[in-house]
Amino acid sequence: MTNLSYVCGVGNEPLLYQTVGAALEQAAARWGEREALVVRHQNIRWTYRELDAAADRLAAGFIHLGLVPGDRIGIWAPNRYEWVVTQFATAKAGLILVTINPAYRTSELEYALNKVGCKALVLAPSFKTSDYAAMLEQVRPKVPTLRAAILTDDAPRPGFLRYADVASSGTAADLERVRELRPQLQPEDAINIQFTSGTTGLPKGATLSHHNIVNNGYFVAQRQTFTENDRLCIPVPLYHCFGMVMGVLGCVTYGAAMIFPGEAFEPKSVLETLEAERCTALYGVPTMFIAELEHPEFKRYDLRTLRTGVMAGAPCPVEVMKRVISDMNMKEVTIAYGMTETSPVSFQSNRDDTLEQRVSTVGSIHSHLEVKIVDAEGRVTPLGERGELLTRGYSVMHGYWDDEEKTKQAIDPQGWMHTGDLATLDAAGYCNIVGRVKDLIIRGGENISPREIEEFLYRHPKIQDVQVFGIPDRRYGEVVCAWIKLKAGERSDAEAIRSFCREQIAHYKVPTHVRFVEQFPMTVTGKIQKYLMRQEMSRELAVSEEKTA
Repeated sequence: MTNLSYVCGVGNEPLLYQTVGAALEQAAARWGEREALVVRHQNIRWTYRELDAAADRLAAGFIHLGLVPGDRIGIWAPNRYEWVVTQFATAKAGLILVTINPAYRTSELEYALNKVGCKALVLAPSFKTSDYAAMLEQVRPKVPTLRAAILTDDAPRPGFLRYADVASSGTAADLERVRELRPQLQPEDAINIQFTSGTTGLPKGATLSHHNIVNNGYFVAQRQTFTENDRLCIPVPLYHCFGMVMGVLGCVTYGAAMIFPGEAFEPKSVLETLEAERCTALYGVPTMFIAELEHPEFKRYDLRTLRTGVMAGAPCPVEVMKRVISDMNMKEVTIAYGMTETSPVSFQSNRDDTLEQRVSTVGSIHSHLEVKIVDAEGRVTPLGERGELLTRGYSVMHGYWDDEEKTKQAIDPQGWMHTGDLATLDAAGYCNIVGRVKDLIIRGGENISPREIEEFLYRHPKIQDVQVFGIPDRRYGEVVCAWIKLKAGERSDAEAIRSFCREQIAHYKVPTHVRFVEQFPMTVTGKIQKYLMRQEMSRELAVSEEKTA
């Protein structure tokens, strides 16, 4: 070991070298009669053999439509069985699956479809307040490449194909073509385009290969010691890596069952599913675990079959992690860290890590990956010193689709992916994410980590959730602002929160502004959108200053 912030994951097992389609076929051969896919809200309960056969039929249907390897096909739907089948069918047909955020509106949909030149789109008719079919009809004239729109609905609609019809349209020749493609498709081929959240500028299409995502799903599940006896509850959205890679592909590479409690996250349906399906593992972002723990009927559900899972997608509060371990029986729960552009996971805790390691770090490096921490000049920092986290290895994306400039900004000539996350590494190789490069609060020359203050505030007995960020200030440049969600039935005020802080943390870290809220603005995947909070608070304070001027 050197004293530099660099770590390399030495794997006990070699990388898998197979396509997404081959991974499913291997699962069907090994665990054909085992339960593969359970979608409770659609009454679907399929074995691996049935799932593989459904994917073959849909792949043949796509070929029958005239789609050829390399064509882009979008999917715009919440969690449904058709989503999972489409994921594997596109892989078998050599198509590049473009995952569309279920929260997108018309302008975002138009941008995404045109950016990658989608030739077809599989979509749900609607979801929550979004009428997907009507929105597509609005933008369709502006998307010249789009040839087919496939609705996951039995009701016919002019201008749309029915999913069931496409899935049954493939001829014997089309099915033979699916088989012919198997040896032609390569693990390095692009298979998936995922649009990043686009908090600054337009969303970018991270282009991932079979090799990227099959291996990442495999090694995420390996850290949880998955076997064919595991049953994973997946309430996270499929359109994101958490659902389709860590969830679906993690299960497929080990023969585990993937279980979907609903179209979208709802805490009660998750708790019901955990008990009814005797789940052994659960995925979620911190806000999901908080909602489950705080559900009024939480204590009535039997969660004794749970043992492991992943909490990721946002910084994981220490106090929440402790409750997940003790109250949800997830004694082997892991924390994971990564980003879409790295397929996604780079660090993950081990099930036998100490409680301290699991609650205060994001674990150790994944097999076959490298990470280094660098300062503003690009030099590797000494161990324990913060800097930007860079990742290199099999997991790094091909690049951003049709955006060479942004790709070069993200991936340097040596192959390092610049994450934009601030982190530290300790002597044992454990990583701690301390914030975003852009989120760091600089108050009067003092560098402040929002994460540090959040972790402190989670100790407050009345606080359920909290987000800390910086807002502009004439005197100090920036000051600390905290948005706080109190536990049900609790009351507090800003001065009480500040008083709690003053006794235990440095004065410059004490929040200048405190706001109590019912919820935080966030993406569908549960990532908190601090930039929206910052904008809202800045506007409010500007108006307040004008009134008192």
